[in-house]
Amino acid sequence: MLTTYKHEPFTDFGLEENRIAFEEALRSVEKELGKEYPLIVGGKRITTEAKIVSNNPSNKEEVVGVVSKADKEIAEAAIEAADQAFQTWRYINPEERANILIRAAAIIRRRKHEFSAWLVKEAGKPWKEADGDTAEGIDFLEYYARQMIELKDGKAINSRVGEQNQYIYTPTGVCVTISPWNFAFAIMAGTTVAPIVTGNTVLLKPASTTPVVAYKFVEVLEEAGLPRGVVNFIPGSGAEVGDYLVDHRKTSLITFTGSRDVGVRLYERAAVVHPGQQHLKRVIVEMGGKDTVVVDSEVDLDLAAEAIVTSAFGFSGQKCSAGSRAVVHQDVYDEVLEKVVRLTKELSVGEPTTRDIYMGPVVDKAAFDKIMSYVEIGKEEGQLVAGGEGDDSKGFFIQPTVFANLDPNSRIMQEEIFGPVVGFSKARDFDHAIEIANNTEYGLTGAVITNNRAHIEQAKQGFHVGNLYFNRNCTGAIVGYHPFGGFKMSGTDSKAGGPDYLALHMQAKTVSEMY
Repeated sequence: MLTTYKHEPFTDFGLEENRIAFEEALRSVEKELGKEYPLIVGGKRITTEAKIVSNNPSNKEEVVGVVSKADKEIAEAAIEAADQAFQTWRYINPEERANILIRAAAIIRRRKHEFSAWLVKEAGKPWKEADGDTAEGIDFLEYYARQMIELKDGKAINSRVGEQNQYIYTPTGVCVTISPWNFAFAIMAGTTVAPIVTGNTVLLKPASTTPVVAYKFVEVLEEAGLPRGVVNFIPGSGAEVGDYLVDHRKTSLITFTGSRDVGVRLYERAAVVHPGQQHLKRVIVEMGGKDTVVVDSEVDLDLAAEAIVTSAFGFSGQKCSAGSRAVVHQDVYDEVLEKVVRLTKELSVGEPTTRDIYMGPVVDKAAFDKIMSYVEIGKEEGQLVAGGEGDDSKGFFIQPTVFANLDPNSRIMQEEIFGPVVGFSKARDFDHAIEIANNTEYGLTGAVITNNRAHIEQAKQGFHVGNLYFNRNCTGAIVGYHPFGGFKMSGTDSKAGGPDYLALHMQAKTVSEMY
């Protein structure tokens, strides 16, 4: 009998024993750096000449791991293995599928600091962010296991005299999971186990910048008892392997987290019916955001400033939920901006080898160059009041950056930068603030800082985002507490970590029997 779900607690690194334990985990991981990792297809390890080299973004010369790279031939073998495994996995008792997730969660919980240490090295995450990433991954396994138990017998529908009706769920087929680098453990794990626990099989293509932690996770699933072929680990080129799997006639479901442009392209490709394909593919995509913290005139100014800084600069702004826009009522604009600048200048930036580092690097050279190009754009569009400097001599470090007095339609206020950059725009009143908040093509998260009850009710209806938070930051959704997904071009609003998510991976079937 599964216990009631409670989210995994975050580690208090203020306690000496926790600091010591994490430092030991880092030293243990450092001893494993540079190792080679194979592909996993149908349970078999495959080594290829082509490699993906994973580097530490804090120290770009440090190799985290070298991972074999899949090609079309291997992708074809993987989809055949997944299809074959599906023929038996689909009929496994849902409770046993759920139990595998619970066992995997227990293994990860025992090795929590180890997985977080891999995230420090491979993704450049500060300790707190890495710990939260791992905790969220555990949460996904625990929550989806319990959700599957609730759904295993279907849902109640009406029956007539002499007739018994059932509404049940059945697996979909082979799922292609394309996971991101920014939550290299949590989202990767969640989008892998949701299709698995619902009876599907998975082709996992993790981000090329963070494949090692994904390999470690697949090892855990194997240890927990997952049969061969149910999950297949095939990192590779998006243009070669990704497109091939998305187009394949045996692919039934695609789940993707990443950029808007790639997500839209994938969605379009998945709509094409190929020869021999007998179904329409389902697509779950989460594509990003341009998220706004709205600050009303009736507020706690310190709370407003803290919410903006936390939303903008957690994990160097490399979150689709990051609050990269602050829209502030004109009556408090100057005060809030001043407080944000002061807090921003206090943030520590560097290699996250100790717990006191708030911001680590951005993920790679391409991200560094893109973000710094936006810094130059910001200097032309607004007033640089904090940050603006970058240093890629050792790792890819960018100072937390604040631009003031921006036009709401400026590029800094409209385009997803995915870095530690926040822009300020001034609103005439609350109506104007909500109007600005809604003026992008995205609709993922948002926050409203206000003590005005009428404005809270207005924003509930009028602020068009999938996750709306009041009097707090707009990041940090917790599985089972804040089901996550957005409107508009932020994706399919599939609400990961919520009560409707697993049903997206299954087909509803009505069964009617006359007596």
